[in-house]
This record gives sequence, C-alpha cells and structure tokens, in this order.
Amino acid sequence: MGFIKDFDNKHADSAVWQFIKFNLVSMSITAVQLLLANLLPLVFDSVTTKLPGFLQPIFNPDVLFEGESKYVVDGVVTFGYVRPFFLSNFIANIYGYFVNMKATFKGRGTRAGLIGYFVVLIALILFTTWLQGYITAMMKGSSIARTVAALAAGMVQVAVLFPLEKYVLFKEK
Repeated sequence: MGFIKDFDNKHADSAVWQFIKFNLVSMSITAVQLLLANLLPLVFDSVTTKLPGFLQPIFNPDVLFEGESKYVVDGVVTFGYVRPFFLSNFIANIYGYFVNMKATFKGRGTRAGLIGYFVVLIALILFTTWLQGYITAMMKGSSIARTVAALAAGMVQVAVLFPLEKYVLFKEK
C-alpha cells in the first residue's frame, strides 16, 4: 500500500488525480446515499405531515404521482415522501465534505466555508430531492426507481460540488 501513498503524495496537486479521487470518494458517498434512500422510507413512510406552503409548488402531487398516493394528504405531498430523499442526500454529502477535505484536496476547511457549503448543499438538495421525486414518479414505483433517482441526483451533485470544493472551499493558497 506504500506505493499508493507515494503516488498520492507525488500527484497531490494534479487536478486529474484530484478528480479521480473525488469520484472514488463519490462512489462511497453514493453507497451511503443509496443505502439511506432505500432504508429511510421504512422509517418515514408513515409520516403524514404536509409540506409547508413554500415547498408545495416544488413538490406538486399531480406531477409526482399518478392517481392516489399514501404520500399525499388533502392534495399536498407529505414529509414522509420528501424526508428520505433529503436526508439521504444531506447525510451522504456531509460525510463527503469531510472525506474530500482530508483525502482528496488535503485542505483545511473554514467555518465560513462550511456555512457556505451548507447553503449550497441545501439548495442543491432541494433541487435533487425534487429531481429524485420526479424520476421516481416517472418510473411509476419501479423496484429500482429510488436507486435510479439517487444516482441521477448524485451526478448532478458531482457536477456542482467538485468545482466548489476544488476551486472555492479547499483551493490551494
């Protein structure tokens, strides 16, 4: 394993090597996200609390579901539908932030950078949560729908988070 460490140290500043490491870390993030995306519904499916007004236009039940759904109460999508997507993304990406900081970019995060990351991450997760819900709905509850949806969300997140982490949060000084 010493040759891997030597290679990593020799090419630590290479953007190509960092992108490869970022994608390797992303695979572990994806594994965490997929596990959570498929397990969390077991915990949250019974939650019938309706989404607040500002989220209702984003999660339109007429777009997400064909016919009746256990995730819709009085015409409003519930937290039982959204929370598993949101939490699987959030937990997996917080894990990814720290692994990428230490292993990929060998940087040190700042408090301001972490707060900025949270702001971008929440906006990104709201979008990808909607995207996952939309994809799952389009796949009409297929047994692999949540997995496909989580993979699509992961690809969007890589496209946003790699440049954010490399060029903003952990950039070389």
